Amino acid sequence: MICLLCTVLALLSFGFAQHPGTVVEEYHPPLPSQVCDETGCVTEETSFVMDASRRWLYSVADNGQTNCLGSEGYDPVLCPDDLTCAQNCAVAGVTQEQYDVTYGITTEGNSITLRYHTDSTTGSNGYLLATEDTYKMFKLKNREFTFDVDMSKMPCGLNGGLFFAEFEEDGGMASYPTNLAGAKYGIGTCDGQCKHGIAYYAGKVNIDYYSDEGVCCFELDIWEANAWAAAYTTHGCSIDGYYLCSGTECGDEDRYSSVCDKDGCGYNSFKLNDHFFYGANDSYVVDSRRPFTIVTQFVTSDGTDAGDLVDIRRLYVQDGVVIENSYVNYPGLEEYNSISDRFCADFTSYLGATDYTPNVGGLKKIGEVLDRGVVLNFALWSDSGSYMLWLDGVYPVGADPSQPGVWNGPCSADSGRPDDILANYPDSALTISNIRSGSIGSTY
Repeated sequence: MICLLCTVLALLSFGFAQHPGTVVEEYHPPLPSQVCDETGCVTEETSFVMDASRRWLYSVADNGQTNCLGSEGYDPVLCPDDLTCAQNCAVAGVTQEQYDVTYGITTEGNSITLRYHTDSTTGSNGYLLATEDTYKMFKLKNREFTFDVDMSKMPCGLNGGLFFAEFEEDGGMASYPTNLAGAKYGIGTCDGQCKHGIAYYAGKVNIDYYSDEGVCCFELDIWEANAWAAAYTTHGCSIDGYYLCSGTECGDEDRYSSVCDKDGCGYNSFKLNDHFFYGANDSYVVDSRRPFTIVTQFVTSDGTDAGDLVDIRRLYVQDGVVIENSYVNYPGLEEYNSISDRFCADFTSYLGATDYTPNVGGLKKIGEVLDRGVVLNFALWSDSGSYMLWLDGVYPVGADPSQPGVWNGPCSADSGRPDDILANYPDSALTISNIRSGSIGSTY
């Protein structure tokens, strides 16, 4: 009886499963990274994987002859519900040629380029793998994270960069037995917005495009930028790891009831009233027309791995010169130049806004996440709703730009329309290279 029960359970577990594709063998573009300390840097053979939401989904039964998702939505026979769809359908692999031609993603040496537009798609996102089947986990408390970037082809209205999120290392395969594809196929995403529209989550296919459950986890936006504006932002959470929210804890109607800090605590030099620190000409301290290096340091209370995280600092290096981060430039506000609990509290108070960081544990809680490990995300996207003005222009639209915190960057109110970007900047692209992490002071 026991053995029979085991067999039945095994068949059920396999029957309702998010299958990996077999029609095309999955390719992972090589993207080596480095781990550094005072003795030097060691190269790791990491690679890139594209997010699963951009992949073809096809019928397992006829080995790819039938699409599970077409122009009119999910096939009603193959996908009558989320779990049956996972049983019947497989996430397709992507070839090296498809990465380049279809999705606009190429790697060379230690660099990756994401092109905004191809004949098949716009935008791009994906993750860094440690092995074919597992994400690279960055443990960053009392460490620094560094990369080089070329923003010269990133006009107003685009957002390109890197962020960390607390994915599960295997993409959720151990936690959700119906997920047989996992990290190898770019499954397992989550973030601080507790999104309801993630295509594949918790071993399911989100056939309604909006699930009752939201998918939450800690998020740290290391670099959100175009050639004219840039920010780094924490989105802490009161929960640990990959979490499915429901009801008020998702923060849909009241964002300040969420288990995660949806607003976040961010540092944008222009928003903080230094209008000549970052931009695309030689009047700026950091000139985005030329490549530069970004260093982010996660500083603890006592300078050891055991201490609490108390500060997230930013440095730049361009043309061989180390550049200190800009300072807050509002009268009556302390001249901060990094993210700390005091900065978050003081700046939101100055704006008359809500500081939600204490509700989710502040930097101390973020330090605990960085001890456990986070996954590196790559993204390049446009914004058809607010046209990215929350990053690079006056936002809310029509607000008085003389009011603190309203003017985020120099881009005009009519910029950022996706169709205009395609028409006027067809070669838009983001290049990131020389990714490295290690002890503070060792990576640049």
